[in-house]
Amino acid sequence: MEFFVNSQKIDITIENEKTVGDILKAFEEEFEANNATTTGIKLDGKTVGADDFDEISKQELSESTKLELSIITLGEIQEAIKAEAKEAKELSEKIKSISVDFQSGKDKEAAALIASLADFLNTMCVTIKQTAYFPDNFNTLQEDDAKAIESFFSEITPILSDLQQAIESNDTVLMGDLAEYEISPRLAAIAESLEKI
Repeated sequence: MEFFVNSQKIDITIENEKTVGDILKAFEEEFEANNATTTGIKLDGKTVGADDFDEISKQELSESTKLELSIITLGEIQEAIKAEAKEAKELSEKIKSISVDFQSGKDKEAAALIASLADFLNTMCVTIKQTAYFPDNFNTLQEDDAKAIESFFSEITPILSDLQQAIESNDTVLMGDLAEYEISPRLAAIAESLEKI
């Protein structure tokens, strides 16, 4: 039997556990005690979906059983939110220079800035979803902050489309306006909301 947590092989002593479900329950109890939770399960190299869970839980443990768990801790999510609040603040300032960068031939710098913005949005989206793993800890995600985060994503998407079109048509004036008046203030506001979580 082989057991992995976040790709690290771990040695555990099997006591009364006879099935995969028994082992998963033992792991989950240990994780809960350490403010962690399971985010993914692989059994014998195959990803286990929610629909397969009951079926694999009944499976008997054998010498060839290989169980791989992905976990996340409360602390990791809290650290990620802090880092993203800081990044949003920094991006809100940096993004203002985008049209100047394009006008002065610093296309690479401007493109890197847009890529940073896209990466930030993807990462933040994942982190916000992960707060659902710890509902008791993130009940401080007040209604106003939750709404602010939700409206941030719904508002920023069309603005990014406009920015893409402005870049394609080389409209540096529109780029500057979108960056300074639309994107920058929204990043500053979302930084504040993230800081409150």
